[in-house]
Amino acid sequence: MKKILVANRGEIAIRVMQTAKKMGIKTVAVFSEADRNAPHVRFADEAVCIGPPPSNQSYLLGDKIIEVAKELDVDGIHPGYGFLSENADFAEAVEKNGLIFIGPKSHAIRIMGSKLAAKEAVKKYNIPMVPGIDEAITDVDKAHVIANEIGFPILIKASAGGGGKGMRIVDKEKDLESQMTRAISEATSAFGDGSVFIEKYVTSPRHIEIQVLADTHGNILHFFERECSIQRRHQKVVEEAPSSILTPELRNEMGEAAKKVAEACDYVGAGTVEFLMDADHNFYFLEMNTRLQVEHPVSEIIAGVDLVELQIKVARGEKLEIKQEDLKIHGHAMELRVYAEDPLNDFLPSVGNLERYRLPVGEGIRVDNGFEEGMDIPIYYDPMLSKLITYGKTREEAIALMIKAIEAYEVAGVQTTLPFGTFVMEHEAFRSGNFDTHFVKDYYSPEAILQNNEQGARIAAMVALQHYVSDKKIVRLPK
Repeated sequence: MKKILVANRGEIAIRVMQTAKKMGIKTVAVFSEADRNAPHVRFADEAVCIGPPPSNQSYLLGDKIIEVAKELDVDGIHPGYGFLSENADFAEAVEKNGLIFIGPKSHAIRIMGSKLAAKEAVKKYNIPMVPGIDEAITDVDKAHVIANEIGFPILIKASAGGGGKGMRIVDKEKDLESQMTRAISEATSAFGDGSVFIEKYVTSPRHIEIQVLADTHGNILHFFERECSIQRRHQKVVEEAPSSILTPELRNEMGEAAKKVAEACDYVGAGTVEFLMDADHNFYFLEMNTRLQVEHPVSEIIAGVDLVELQIKVARGEKLEIKQEDLKIHGHAMELRVYAEDPLNDFLPSVGNLERYRLPVGEGIRVDNGFEEGMDIPIYYDPMLSKLITYGKTREEAIALMIKAIEAYEVAGVQTTLPFGTFVMEHEAFRSGNFDTHFVKDYYSPEAILQNNEQGARIAAMVALQHYVSDKKIVRLPK
């Protein structure tokens, strides 16, 4: 593989290109008109504009991207995450055009792309699943029967869903019909598929996921777990590895279960198996994400691997040289997704110009970044600017370094999730490890951040006053 095209933008495009260049592989960037001056365009060896700013006229044009790849004699296409990364038709088209898709085979994407099909595939492997039904329903009367059998609260979920869309928690039977109608409508609008299913709602859930990687020679590895329970609107904001609550025995049990899920769909490449864990540390299969995850850096750091490099090697048909017993956890890693969002206004996107944009640097700090000072934040795409990652020998070290790194991160012109990151890192529930996916609902409010800012300002003023008084007390010797 001498040249790859990265069918993505921003920090993940640069992240993939960095590894490719390290491996001596040339890179091709694709970009929309809105990204003409973006860093990923300059970072690549070659770059091609593929259309206007909206993603459905640029980054989602699979045929156009394949056409560019063939014109430039590209060997493989890396989809990153988002956009076409979990599009089975695109993966299949790449394969049919004689190119290598740096990801799983299209049949695995199809199976795991449907939550119902995924449950059916893993059922025979005796992997724990949340009590519920494994078939799509639209009949409200049938839903009432099932819900009463399972017991409230229940969760209505879109089969083709993701990102919290088409998902409704129902606490009481009287709300079932209205919430089901809304879930079906939202699923149809978001995914073109209104299929929903019902399962028991796990109270106080933790979101634990296992990083897996499989080659074409029958080898499957897991690279331990990531804790992803700090979420807003069902989307992750803070991730860490390893989780603070897993014992070595439970970690091994979940890792082996994740490998079975990969085996169930003949998986090839890097993927993530997601589990829900209840208050008693019982875990249940949730879904499999058939791509590289946003939060993959924390797994790379604690396992000492480059997952993109392994993806490329597997795509070239190479056999994994690592054995499961070779993998050990080293230290602790934290990740904060730095979004251009306003945490004081319900995390709504904050578009504008990056008037000032300076990244923190130092030992134990990694920033996977896609922007630079002076750039505008496009309104057409996910508003993530970067991923701020810190590493320490212990969880406490990683948290302390994250707080320092956030302080050193300079942004002006837009609001970001950086203050929210500080709030999380300083909160006792997070520091103690005693939290779940309801952290934001239970503890967070805009007032909490404002109070933190006011306290910080008062402390800074007191320190400045002390310095001033000390300077006045210095006795100057006569000349």
